[in-house]
Amino acid sequence: MVGFPSLFGGDDERDDLFDDYDEYVPEHLPEPGPFVAAQQVLTGETHVAFHEVTRAVFEERTVYDMTFNYNLAKLNLDTRHPNAGYRYAVESADGRSSDEAVLRAEFTPTTPFCPQSNTLTLGSFRAWNGLSEYHEYDIVRVRLHPMHHQSASINERLAELEAEYRETGTVTDAIDESAGTNTAPSTDRAAGYDPNAPF
Repeated sequence: MVGFPSLFGGDDERDDLFDDYDEYVPEHLPEPGPFVAAQQVLTGETHVAFHEVTRAVFEERTVYDMTFNYNLAKLNLDTRHPNAGYRYAVESADGRSSDEAVLRAEFTPTTPFCPQSNTLTLGSFRAWNGLSEYHEYDIVRVRLHPMHHQSASINERLAELEAEYRETGTVTDAIDESAGTNTAPSTDRAAGYDPNAPF
């Protein structure tokens, strides 16, 4: 994709703004949130290995952050946003069959009002589970960090997608879920702002 200048200064492709994909730099990652913190959080090489999978499936399914015009996996490497991106954890077997391999992924957006959070988390779920041959997990469960103002409704939709996937074993592509999960217009939409706009 052709890049465009970032509103935050500089060029998105400058090497000094990004960690390498093969690096694990905890100070440039969000703290594990409530969906992953009590599980076996991936760190070091295990985090790096799954994040390489993430990069590949997001590229194939075009899960791109339109604000920064890059593969969403690159957000974890963006030193300008050290508290944003994905954290991963292997889910413990409590309450489910021990032969099911489950990974949890929690997305922390750059801001509590990020208009792309719905689209990005749903797209992430579809990418990881629609391309399950890329990894060793039976399902990748996705949630949005509760710091986002619409996390409850978005996480409810993610839970519905998860239930559908467990029942059918397939991931359906959305016609248009990018407008949000609420049927009532949000404050932004009521004010005339497009929820799909990058700003």
